[in-house]
Amino acid sequence: MRARRTVRLVAALLAAGLALAAPAGAQELPRVHVLATGGTIASDPEGGLSGEALVAALPGLDTLAAVSVEEFARVGSSQITPDHWVRLARRIGALFAEDPELSGIVVTHGTDTMEETAFFLHLTVADPRPVVVTGAMRPPRTAGADGPANLRNAVRVAAGPAAAGRGTLVLMNDEIHAAAAVTKTNTTRVDAFVSPEAGPLGVADADRIVFGAAPGSRAELAGAFAEVVAGDGSVDLPRVAIGYAYAGADGEALRHLAGGPTRGLVLATVGQGNLPAGQREAAADLAREGMVVVLSSRTNGGRVPVGAVRYGAGGGEAGPSARGASAGGLFGAGALNAQKARVLLLLALARGDDPEAVAQAFRRF
Repeated sequence: MRARRTVRLVAALLAAGLALAAPAGAQELPRVHVLATGGTIASDPEGGLSGEALVAALPGLDTLAAVSVEEFARVGSSQITPDHWVRLARRIGALFAEDPELSGIVVTHGTDTMEETAFFLHLTVADPRPVVVTGAMRPPRTAGADGPANLRNAVRVAAGPAAAGRGTLVLMNDEIHAAAAVTKTNTTRVDAFVSPEAGPLGVADADRIVFGAAPGSRAELAGAFAEVVAGDGSVDLPRVAIGYAYAGADGEALRHLAGGPTRGLVLATVGQGNLPAGQREAAADLAREGMVVVLSSRTNGGRVPVGAVRYGAGGGEAGPSARGASAGGLFGAGALNAQKARVLLLLALARGDDPEAVAQAFRRF
């Protein structure tokens, strides 16, 4: 009799234990979709790795998220074009619209133009769920290859609710960066991606994802230009060129860049909007002729406030309160570097914004 009671008690305890464990075991994993575009993370002597191969090589990933994979493209990021950006933004928008339960999206990408793609997606993806762009500085099958850890951490970030509402993010070397702030600062090292002024938003620690800051200003304009890429027809993104300032430069190269179909010009100036005399005069002339000219800095740090530098008649420098003639289409890029200023400018011009509306967008940074 006692033995039967003992058996029943053990059975009851086991059943209770199974019942308590069932919800945790049955808990549905967050769903993350990976869009593979190529780059160093997928490079291989035998012709490149598919997105499926990249994901399959990550042990234990199936305990973190239910991951689906799509081969969007397989190109080096030096070959990425604005057409890729438009199609990628549309695909991300469609994935979010089709699956309300999708937790987030990871984009694998080459590092050369990663920051530009990420910033374009930041400006054109309106859904608050996370989009995380990642890649690798070292190819697979090399000592210290960083791609697997970056991809695994990117999935972890995209799967978690803390990343929502922060716009597009870049995950490299265990650090989480805002798309508007991050830039590549080295040709080969795994710590190449930094946010010079703002620092990273958070880190991917071994035990958990840690965000050290609220979304705040680094989520500015997230999805603000989604209508530019909406629909399925062609998008006429304007030509926006980048010019570089250096000691003794004249204005001929700028005038050449501004020729033909060019609608906007971004200048990487030598300081806080400063230009050699020849370039300064050319920039002022182009702005008076209707070109939108945005002044960033080649220093990779600091801001060029929108109204900080204007050029009066004849190209002379004038402060923001100066009374000399100044063109409405000539202003600073805020904290954006030249390549990101170009992305914002081409989207603003594609939407048909006038110079003052363009300037207001740059004031957000």
